[in-house]
Amino acid sequence: MMLSKEVEALARTIWDYHHLNHRLEKADVIVAMGSHDLRVAEWAARLWLDGWAPWLVCSGALGNLTRHLWKRTEADLFAETAARLGVPRERILIEDQSTNTGENILFTDRLLKSRGIKSERLILAHKPYMERRAYATARVYWPRQQLFVTSPPIAFEDYPNAEIPQEQMINIMVGDLQRLRDYPAKGFMIPQEIPSSVLAAFERLVALGFNRHLANY
Repeated sequence: MMLSKEVEALARTIWDYHHLNHRLEKADVIVAMGSHDLRVAEWAARLWLDGWAPWLVCSGALGNLTRHLWKRTEADLFAETAARLGVPRERILIEDQSTNTGENILFTDRLLKSRGIKSERLILAHKPYMERRAYATARVYWPRQQLFVTSPPIAFEDYPNAEIPQEQMINIMVGDLQRLRDYPAKGFMIPQEIPSSVLAAFERLVALGFNRHLANY
């Protein structure tokens, strides 16, 4: 799909907003938050191999985007990817029950507590356009922990691939912006300041038909 100059500019505005640009610090645990993008697992594995934390949690059952794609859970496929890249199996914990971002955090927290693993400092690895949603959601469950959110360092124009086409990526970014706007009132996230330019980009993309990932309240 070739984007018009208008759509590309609007999508880049939202893409940039979703990035938090956190500077990583050493942590207790890396949490690879499940999705339909195994590049997140590859990035989380690289972080572990580079020594950012001693534990890697792979979190995710089958969600809206994967239940029609995969027969195995996101956590299992993420763990398999990490192990193939060199992360020892004994350093990988699997949380394979969660089906949304809130459950990723809640069930991971329960898992870490059940294993007696320190979790005062956590690195959350997710897709680039889900950084802010991951952070805003995690803050509900981990209000006092130090959180560092990161994603595969891939540019906007290079991110789409055969599994995640450009149109789908933009639809997901738009849907996540809607959730960042609306979910704090439901208690699902902490509030995030959304600049007027980002809201305007969101509204224009919805008007242009990028509405397939919007939540129906």
